[in-house]
Amino acid sequence: MLGSAVVVGGGIGGLSTAVALQRRSWQVTVFERRPALSESGAGITLWPNALRALDALGIGTRIRGLGLAQSSGGMRDSDGRWLVRTDTAALAKRFGDGIIVLQRSELLTALRQACTDIDVRVSTEVRGVDANGTVTLGSGDRMQSDVVVGADGVWSVARQAVWPDAAVRSTGMLAARLVGRVGDPASVEGGESWGAGDYAGVAPLPDGRFYAYLVVPVTAEVPTEADAALCWWQRRFSRWHAPFPELLANLEPSQLLCNEIFELKQLPTLAHGRVALVGDAAHAMTPNLGQGACQALEDAVELGSALGVPGGVDVMHKLAVYNKRRLARVHKIARRSHSAGLAASLRGRVPTSIRNTVVRALPAAATMRAFDTVVDWHPPLD
Repeated sequence: MLGSAVVVGGGIGGLSTAVALQRRSWQVTVFERRPALSESGAGITLWPNALRALDALGIGTRIRGLGLAQSSGGMRDSDGRWLVRTDTAALAKRFGDGIIVLQRSELLTALRQACTDIDVRVSTEVRGVDANGTVTLGSGDRMQSDVVVGADGVWSVARQAVWPDAAVRSTGMLAARLVGRVGDPASVEGGESWGAGDYAGVAPLPDGRFYAYLVVPVTAEVPTEADAALCWWQRRFSRWHAPFPELLANLEPSQLLCNEIFELKQLPTLAHGRVALVGDAAHAMTPNLGQGACQALEDAVELGSALGVPGGVDVMHKLAVYNKRRLARVHKIARRSHSAGLAASLRGRVPTSIRNTVVRALPAAATMRAFDTVVDWHPPLD
């Protein structure tokens, strides 16, 4: 009989885990509380480590075809002066891939289509999970499985059930994300820009549009009503370098997605009993290294590898292997991402001036080496 797995959450982390287990002959059921599989957040940046994970899931070539390899990158100030440039060609040569940007919905669709033999149930709420592998649904029905995977995001029900003391905390920052157009796409270079407390980033998409994000302190008190919010963001970034003012000027209120940024205090373990966590449920981190979804994809591949084909070694022992492989890595990347967020959101003329001067002085080789511990991950050899 096939081993059974329940995946709680039908986002990128959940579907990629389902695909990884399907490839090893697990009988997988995915529960998603929303009425349809969807991803908010506009665009997504996939680094070489994520592309290797997608290769292991069998859809890497497709995703490269859907996305656009970035030809420029780095850090600027809010006036557009470069602090440091990323040599994208050198990065691709060093790690075997560049950085691919595409819409999040396209990645989710590709993952869903790879779930060829998986029972995906939408509009199905999971009310509780226990360490023995029992899932309680909103209807009151219960389902027993060999392993339960919590992939239900930063406010994970699965995590709360077996890690009740897990702490989610606000970073004190609010992000707006969008996909929009400008009059002269060829004039726009991708990268991140830092102001005094605010920061923003932009990347081209394959269809001539641009994915952008804008981040401000929560204390800035952004209006919640859509029309007022868009006007607020337009005023806030009106003096920033191109293309941010134009992107915002060409936007409809409904195209702006605003969310407070939260992170998860580091857990002592990513597995307990028959329950394992992946993605934001396991290690929600700030977006400053572009590694949130990338680490979820790594988690999926590593969990599939650790569980292997059903049978043989006890599942709980296999989950302990997964935890050992992942815990230190995701904690390290979360800490680095948090530190990067502190640097990007630094306030005050003197502190930001010092920050910018230090970044400008960094040698190109040192900048490239900084990517090593983040990007130089490879799928385990089963």
